[in-house]
Amino acid sequence: MLPFIRLGPFLLQLPGLALLVGVWIGSALAEKEAERLKLNPADVYNVIFYGLVAGLIGARLAYAAQYLSAYLANPLSLFALTPNTLSPNGGLVIGAAIATLSGWRKKMALRRTLDALAPGLAAFMIAFGVAHFLSGDAFGSPTKLPWAIYLWDDYRHPAQVYETIAALAIFGIVRRRPFGQHEGVTFLLTVALFAGARVFLEAFRGDSIIWIGGFRAAQVIGLLALVASLWLMRVWAQRKSP
Repeated sequence: MLPFIRLGPFLLQLPGLALLVGVWIGSALAEKEAERLKLNPADVYNVIFYGLVAGLIGARLAYAAQYLSAYLANPLSLFALTPNTLSPNGGLVIGAAIATLSGWRKKMALRRTLDALAPGLAAFMIAFGVAHFLSGDAFGSPTKLPWAIYLWDDYRHPAQVYETIAALAIFGIVRRRPFGQHEGVTFLLTVALFAGARVFLEAFRGDSIIWIGGFRAAQVIGLLALVASLWLMRVWAQRKSP
């Protein structure tokens, strides 16, 4: 793990840098795909930009709401550049809502816009896995396998490596656009593949959130997302885009 490197008096946080690179590459791919799909690349970029900004603000506010007393005592800590003080779920919901609103106001074609975002999302998920590897987050469960890595006082599955390899494979599939003749289905395929990967890979994680009954939260959510995306793929494949 390599969470940061020192540059003179400064500490460069490598996980954050990996995510920024992922956003940059993902945005460039989305704009390029928008041109191919005859969308306005600037409109697609704006959807990404507004979604990211709203997602970051929402993630910080959602995290602060969980620890309200600490932030009331020190309000300036809201502006701290600390990725660990973000709520991913809160940021995802708020960011997606604002991005959707931005696209709706521009009257963008929903399915084609989603397809334009698909390769960028797949590329960003590769960076997401790399960021986990650099930070040591999303670590694996203990194992005796030969390829185990020593992390947090034990030999563990390299869950971050599994995650990155899966993202690379999914990116390759998405770039081939196997169902490109049906608008919106490429995006749904991307969601389905990542949801399926999460259901499988979560079994190797050592930091899973466990719900009542012993169910892993990420697997339950991933399974629901997988079923919903597959169902919608079938519906959209049978209907013409409006």
